[in-house]
Amino acid sequence: MILRIRSREGLERVSIPESESATVATLHSLIESQLGVPAEAQTLSLDPKLLLSNSNSNSEAQVSTLSDPSASLSSLGLSHGSFLYLSSSLPRLSAPPPPPRSAFAPAGSFGRNKMTIDDLIARQIRITRQENPHCVSASFDRASANAFQLYVSETLAFSIKRGGFLYGHVASDSSLSVQFIYEPPQHATEDLLTLLRDPDKERLVHAIASGLGMTRVGFVFTQAVGRKKSDTGEYTLSAREVAQATALQAEAAAPEWVTAVVKLEVDEDGGADVHLEAFQMSDMCLKLFRDGLLQTDLPEDADPRLSRVNKEVVVAGKDTKEVDNDFFLVPVKISDHQGPLQCTFPIENRITTVTLRALKSHLDNSKNMPFVKRISDFHLLLLLSKFLDVNSDVPALAECVKNQGTVPEGYQLLIESLAAAS
Repeated sequence: MILRIRSREGLERVSIPESESATVATLHSLIESQLGVPAEAQTLSLDPKLLLSNSNSNSEAQVSTLSDPSASLSSLGLSHGSFLYLSSSLPRLSAPPPPPRSAFAPAGSFGRNKMTIDDLIARQIRITRQENPHCVSASFDRASANAFQLYVSETLAFSIKRGGFLYGHVASDSSLSVQFIYEPPQHATEDLLTLLRDPDKERLVHAIASGLGMTRVGFVFTQAVGRKKSDTGEYTLSAREVAQATALQAEAAAPEWVTAVVKLEVDEDGGADVHLEAFQMSDMCLKLFRDGLLQTDLPEDADPRLSRVNKEVVVAGKDTKEVDNDFFLVPVKISDHQGPLQCTFPIENRITTVTLRALKSHLDNSKNMPFVKRISDFHLLLLLSKFLDVNSDVPALAECVKNQGTVPEGYQLLIESLAAAS
């Protein structure tokens, strides 16, 4: 028996091997195995209104669904060729195989282009808020976060934007632990942040992170106090910021990737307070970006509150090509911790160039500490990596820092000689 399944992804078919004994539970299992939709996320109904409902409201509850898993398909009146309607609260586990192409294609303006109301519903892109992030929480190393925030507040005075990549660990419960921040070369204004990414430099950063047992887990940027404001009020992230954050999250292809934003807010007493928030871009936002529907090249006069798409989507029951940015943001809980690394060495790619003189000064000021402690700073390791082999020496030295073990004498002599040469 073949059942036709209509969802917002289109029309698909599910093969039922034993129609006599098949139940609703059997159908859920077959939809998961054949279409890649998780069984626990499925809602099935004989009513096409299911696809018009909003999963974040009570409207879906007003549609009669197949809620009894033990009910037989025959008792529900389902037979070969019957239609069912499917809604899912989670993304698919895998893409379903493409349907076989028919050997006969109707010619002319009728037939091939004929569409029903069900077809139109299935082709709609409906934008709703995603309630739950894939990252349950993000904890930031205090020293690294403070070093980043102090630079943008005291040196840059929040006059321009600033950005950096977050590195750390992903725990088994999908929480993040950020241990250091790498600030790549960049150019910034009040409203624009352009990362001047260098593959060779990022390869050094990756080698250090690998030796430390860490990986890239997110992106952090600041908002300037003079940024362009919408005529209708404030906004959390601008359309350009949403586009940039989405592109980086899509590039990482990591479910737990977070985007953190540092901003200056005025408290109740009129004082300035540095505030940190973390988000994930929603699954729908990522899909629009990957499908080429999310506009990333926006005109200067564009409303910063609204992201633009190249195809009409449905938001709150209305067709539109502009989506409030907040629909794409999924908040992530944040906390802080004291990580294993120091953050006292001068940081790369800032106003002042970091030289070997800084290495000598750093080692002179930490003579009473074990040598491995003296070099337990990502930014110091990044300077040293320029003089070491990226494939062997850099990960090996970083692993010494990770394990807090004895630094081989050869590495110690090399580091001390570099410092003395300044």
